[in-house]
Amino acid sequence: MIALHKPPGWLVHRTGLDAGEHRVVLQALRDQIGQPVWPVHRLDKGTSGVLLMALDPEAASLLGQAWMSAEVCKRYVAMVRGWPPHAVEVDHALVPDEAPEGTAPQPAQTRFRRLATLSLPVPVDRYPSTRVALVEAEPLTGRRHQIRRHLKHLSHPIIGDATHGKGAHNRWWAERLGGPRLWLHAAALSLVHPMTGEPLTVRSPWHPDEPESAILNPDWTHLLRSEPWVAEVASALA
Repeated sequence: MIALHKPPGWLVHRTGLDAGEHRVVLQALRDQIGQPVWPVHRLDKGTSGVLLMALDPEAASLLGQAWMSAEVCKRYVAMVRGWPPHAVEVDHALVPDEAPEGTAPQPAQTRFRRLATLSLPVPVDRYPSTRVALVEAEPLTGRRHQIRRHLKHLSHPIIGDATHGKGAHNRWWAERLGGPRLWLHAAALSLVHPMTGEPLTVRSPWHPDEPESAILNPDWTHLLRSEPWVAEVASALA
């Protein structure tokens, strides 16, 4: 296996829906290490963070089975509009994107935990002030765009989500932070190593005091250092 950090704006593999994008992890990694790699899971183009790939077909098959059996714990962090509940589990079935009319929704569950809040005395859209929160998301199922759609279901869309979010808020934050991005980050993957059977956790550090966070995730470091966040979980902004 090989674990890597995917920057926002990169595709995991080529797709006909984004044929003009040249930043493709699969090809870049193959060229960097000089051997084929096999994708095991995917992250949306706009999402940053931990990505795991296999170095041979056997490992790809074993890892794929772990994903299909929901044996992998995935933790994300997102910046969302408004202040969602301190902790909530969303059990809301989702119809696959672009599915034919009449397609049955698929079960989907995500746990959310609020980590920190921020309030700025700046009116945006029809709101007299701007409120956002950092949330941790743990998807218990693996539906496409599940975290983004479940946060929309809670009426707390991710900042920078052009499909499910609010344009005025996305534009305001993009201007404030120096550019647009989807504020969703794959922070950690935990699984059993398919060859050794040992527990394995791989992380992409995102908050300022973590080693390498300023190198791997300078946008998150800037966000958390430049705004007066109020931490609600002791380790959230440690």
